[in-house]
Amino acid sequence: MSEHFDVAVVGMGPGGEVAAGRLIAAGRRVAVLERELIGGECAYWACVPSKTVLRPAEVRTEARRAAGISGADPDWARAREYRDVMARGLDDSAQAESYTGQGATVIRGEARLTGPGRIRVGEREITAEHVVLATGSEAVVPPIEGLEEITAWTNRETYTTRELPGRAVVVGGGAVGVETATFLAGFGVEVTLVHRGPRLMGREEPRVGELLRGYLAEAGVDVRLETSATAARRAGEDSVLALDDGTEVAADVVIFGTGRRPRTQGLGCEDAGARLGEHGEVLVDEHCRAAPNLWAIGDVTGVMPFTHVAKYQGRIVSDAVLGRPRPAGYEGIPRVVFADPEVAAAGLTAEQAAQAGIRTAAVELDLAQSLARPWTYEQDPRGHLGLLADADRDVLIGAWAVGPMAGEWIHQASLAIRTRLPLAVLRDQVAQFPTYHEAYQAALDELDVPGKDR
Repeated sequence: MSEHFDVAVVGMGPGGEVAAGRLIAAGRRVAVLERELIGGECAYWACVPSKTVLRPAEVRTEARRAAGISGADPDWARAREYRDVMARGLDDSAQAESYTGQGATVIRGEARLTGPGRIRVGEREITAEHVVLATGSEAVVPPIEGLEEITAWTNRETYTTRELPGRAVVVGGGAVGVETATFLAGFGVEVTLVHRGPRLMGREEPRVGELLRGYLAEAGVDVRLETSATAARRAGEDSVLALDDGTEVAADVVIFGTGRRPRTQGLGCEDAGARLGEHGEVLVDEHCRAAPNLWAIGDVTGVMPFTHVAKYQGRIVSDAVLGRPRPAGYEGIPRVVFADPEVAAAGLTAEQAAQAGIRTAAVELDLAQSLARPWTYEQDPRGHLGLLADADRDVLIGAWAVGPMAGEWIHQASLAIRTRLPLAVLRDQVAQFPTYHEAYQAALDELDVPGKDR
């Protein structure tokens, strides 16, 4: 005999937690289903532990570049200890108890949809008026000959390791690869980063990748672009990658940051009426609806696979279930890479705008040449801001920043893009002195929009 619930949330990462929490608070009878740990990839193997161990190296850079301070050196043992605290020691018992205390039913195990509103977990069957899929994604390791012979890691091994390798090869020049290289180099690991593309962070403006490559090189990372691994082999204690340029690189460990795929295999989405895309993602509409009373949020949708987007979609779905539907909007959502310095962006790139037929105006600002804050923050200051405007609508449509704490001050651009604030309104803002936010006024002063009077 099956148990019936108002809502069943399958997968309890950040998106699932937001949806479940809001629906529980609204008085719905909720079942939460998780095969691993409540909190998901982000809490235990990705966002939280990675940003925790990236911070000590960032502080070291700040100390070295600030005037009048010395002696800040990363301590791996202490950083590792705090990382494990932040990742809850891979123990979600407190989270499970919290949901039970709120009145939810916690179900452990691999879930499979057996029909609309029907789920089986082992021998247990439940039904629900609404089902929310939030199963996330998993790391993809490319098929390389000899891979089984070497020590190969993904984000999971990287951010749970007790001991750091002396040498590492990082494969992939996207966000995961860049952050991993930054973290390891900050703790003195000899890092080689191999990327098949012509530039790092290939989905962002070319200038971003150019600046980022320079900063990684300054940190001691050997960056090799337009290079791919063709084979792997073991040579004594070394893991060796053969590259398509005819060279080889040896290390203690090879870390793959080569993308992720939605976790839908074996989930039974089609049996519940959902359709899957070419990468296995659950296809959803503007309300995150996959089929009648079936919803999907987060990485499993393939829509901007960021934690903050999953949480946003959790709000979208819970509102829809509660009878307050509103469409999701992804315009201007920020994307941040916690490199050193940080990389942040929002909205469109110039290439995307051109493909959409938008007439644009762009500007790039060297912060050190225009602001006081970079000089008070560090000696030999770093930082650039780029803005992209729609020349006909006179609104901001894109922005990028590479500089200290860029992830904190990109949100002014994000808000402007999402709300379509006129450039005149942005120009009339008054930023605190001295802050990095002043960069927007300085950049807008230099932005030349053809046919527009300021």
